[in-house]
Amino acid sequence: MTAPILSEGETLVATFTPDRLTYWRAHLIMAIALGAAVGLVLLWQGNPYPVMGPIGAALAIAVRALYVASEALGDLWTLTDRRLIGPRGLTMPRAQITTARPFFGSVQVITATGDKHLIKYLADPAADAARLTQALR
Repeated sequence: MTAPILSEGETLVATFTPDRLTYWRAHLIMAIALGAAVGLVLLWQGNPYPVMGPIGAALAIAVRALYVASEALGDLWTLTDRRLIGPRGLTMPRAQITTARPFFGSVQVITATGDKHLIKYLADPAADAARLTQALR
């Protein structure tokens, strides 16, 4: 997580960082839900080894979680008095942001042009959405 370089006279209002526990919890829920779904599909198809579906789904999601963790947990979102700065050079002027709301454990930010961005893996998305909305007023 590298803090963005602010323009002269620009002040930092808030930062939003991913929570490690929330990240792993989301992947555990995904593994359980998708594993159950795959197991049920294999049962429905009459597969003699339906338990392999949940095991395969859990392993695939675990590998993905390990592979993506450093990138996902390194995403830093910064709100200044002028703009919202996201990871990988994403920048939105504050005047363009119309909505910030909790969305499945994340905060969905919607701009006036209809662009949608997710601030993912927050420990308390409802509080962060309220804090972002309050700061935009």
